[in-house]
Amino acid sequence: QLQLVESGGGLVQPGGSLTLSCAASGFTLDYYAIGWFRQAPGKEREGISCISNRGGSTNYVDSVKGRFTISRDNAKNTVYLQMNSLKPEDTAIYYCAAVPLFRRCVSGVMDYWGKGTLVTVSS
Repeated sequence: QLQLVESGGGLVQPGGSLTLSCAASGFTLDYYAIGWFRQAPGKEREGISCISNRGGSTNYVDSVKGRFTISRDNAKNTVYLQMNSLKPEDTAIYYCAAVPLFRRCVSGVMDYWGKGTLVTVSS
């Protein structure tokens, strides 16, 4: 059974940091681009970052550039999202998703989705 499981969410103060993890089971992430997406209350889901299957290509939505970093460790079958300088507007459920092609990740057309982890940025 193919599964993606996010972890690392929680409550953090503005200006703080969190690292999210996306662990795969039932398949090998080596062949997949991975994207991080988020959905804030009352808003549509947005794509925030993608990384290619070997990590050679990444992209970020403008609102997180310079603050978030996506990375992967294929040996651990895990992708990470390091989030720094968090703002209240970063509050959302964060999802990871997988697709074979990087360009499809950038377009938000994904094949497999996790169930999400909640990030709350509040003082």
